[in-house]
Amino acid sequence: MTTTRLVTGRLLRFSADPFAGDPLAAARVETDAAMLLQDGHIVQIGQAGQLRAAHPDAPVTDYGTRLIVPGFVDAHAHYPQTAMIASWGKRLIDWLNIYTFPEEMRFADPAYAAGIASRYFDLTAAHGTTTMCSFCTIHPASVEAFFAQAQTRRQRVVAGKTCMDRNAPEGLRDTAQSAYDDSKALLGRWHGTDRISYAITPRFSPTSTPDQLEAMGALWAEHPDCLMQTHLSEQTDEIAWVRDLFPQARDYLDTYEAFGLLGGRGLYGHAIHLEPRERDRLRETGAGLVHCPTSNTFIGSGLFDMDGLMREGHRIGLATDTGGGSSFSMLRTMAAAYEIAQLRGRALHPAELLWLATAGSAQALHMGDRIGRLEQGFEADFVVLDLASTPAIAQRAARAEDPWEEIFPTIMMGDDRAIHAVWIDGEEATR
Repeated sequence: MTTTRLVTGRLLRFSADPFAGDPLAAARVETDAAMLLQDGHIVQIGQAGQLRAAHPDAPVTDYGTRLIVPGFVDAHAHYPQTAMIASWGKRLIDWLNIYTFPEEMRFADPAYAAGIASRYFDLTAAHGTTTMCSFCTIHPASVEAFFAQAQTRRQRVVAGKTCMDRNAPEGLRDTAQSAYDDSKALLGRWHGTDRISYAITPRFSPTSTPDQLEAMGALWAEHPDCLMQTHLSEQTDEIAWVRDLFPQARDYLDTYEAFGLLGGRGLYGHAIHLEPRERDRLRETGAGLVHCPTSNTFIGSGLFDMDGLMREGHRIGLATDTGGGSSFSMLRTMAAAYEIAQLRGRALHPAELLWLATAGSAQALHMGDRIGRLEQGFEADFVVLDLASTPAIAQRAARAEDPWEEIFPTIMMGDDRAIHAVWIDGEEATR
């Protein structure tokens, strides 16, 4: 049965990448606008009165002056770290050993995995995230739990079994062969089912032997339509560790490139301390870089070069990096991205921040033709923002002289209270 509905309000729409030119020319806020939704897609956008007249029998959801934006796309997360978010006081390697690995070992229990997956989707929906790309654990049950939740909630997601066969506890290691076999089986079961995509997922070079990296490269070559996600150049001591483990490699990126794990459908989380050769190769291949600003400050990793990498033409997404990141909120993540860019001498425009959290991340995931923008033919995933959700935000927004000045306080100070409604696959989601 065909279901049709009109949703009216103010719409944030992109006509171009705001990093490629004038942000004010690339993005606009349309007032008194409407979207006609049908079977999970946006089938028409126009002036509210005209669409009401053209579709008099369609039920209407009217959001008045609230701002409707594309659903937030979190391009790098670790849903198994949900319960241990905001763990105090360690840098990356110690943080993994003390907090992360013990928690991830619990995902051998399918019931535990299912419980955390449900909690994670509840928390992200409350913050307006409609698509995420997540690492799971080495346990196939962790992948099954994540995808089962996504399927029940009709969400477009990407995830994969994390592969590690060294430098991890005994209960959290697989092998090169089992990583290949498990990943291939999960890929065959889930990739392309409903709104689910599989990502081949070696955690990072230090926790995979050359044999495992080679196996993951072979699997990716067999399934080139899949994404591949990993970590790259997050911290300086991590880079030194990689140099010791791979003395023959030219640089950190080469530990992936040598095994077939560099490509246009690759996603490289963090990418803070890149060498010139790495920057050149990532750009040449069209790989996606994922900026994780709350994580980078929380764990003391460094300052991502957003301005320089964008000017070089890199594909960049934005992410919470739960639970190394300190928030499930993409609004908080945008605020942190702004703050880091300021420390590097660049004030990101609100349109650029919203692009990163929506269309930019969607493009990094190679889904920019389906999600991340409010356009005819796109999937109907969107968020309705209350731009006066707290007294502090309301009093600042009331003095705004243009829409961007009104939006910016919500980016900088907003939280789940700013999320008035979330729509997934053309239906309002329960939060």
